[in-house]
Amino acid sequence: MSRVNHIPSVPDTCSTTEAAQRLGMAVRSVQLMVDRGELQAWKTPGGHRRILRSSLEAWLDARGGGSAAASQSAAERGRAKTLLLIEDSVHFQNLISLIVKRELPDAELHVAADGIAGLALAGRLEPDLLLIDILLPGIDGAALITSLRSHPQFARSRLIVVTALDEAQREPYRFALEGVPVVHKTALVTELPPLLAGLAPRTAAHAA
Repeated sequence: MSRVNHIPSVPDTCSTTEAAQRLGMAVRSVQLMVDRGELQAWKTPGGHRRILRSSLEAWLDARGGGSAAASQSAAERGRAKTLLLIEDSVHFQNLISLIVKRELPDAELHVAADGIAGLALAGRLEPDLLLIDILLPGIDGAALITSLRSHPQFARSRLIVVTALDEAQREPYRFALEGVPVVHKTALVTELPPLLAGLAPRTAAHAA
């Protein structure tokens, strides 16, 4: 009698990027959902999250299905974006404001000159994008960035750090900056616009 060796089936999984596209969310939001246990996942030996598609579909079904998520995503793309700049230098407040106005003319930009005021504004606005200087009066910029990245309230907020520190000077803050776009203040005019482009509402031509 022959023996058939049954190979255990491998669960159907996807990456956080694929899940984010399916849900119409940012990758960071999906990572936080995993951390909160809302999606079932594990990490590969290389440290990458693999999400069970069954848990992804169950999450969608519980909230009205994928079409609702897609509609929400479309609404997010169509509305005017809210940005918050936390920067103590008036010169760079003005420069960044000019760049934002040029790249995102319909965006609503709020400015805070210190970390305490910035944190209060962030809690009230829940902005689409936070632009933060890592050296701020009144608060440790690295602690502020870490807090904002880990708080569920800001899960959908994108983050860009602007700084006058060079790469060596930023080393003590590496734990807070990992995975976050960092723009040196001398390169704002060239490096910030491409990062803002991802926030621009999609036109009908792009959506087609």
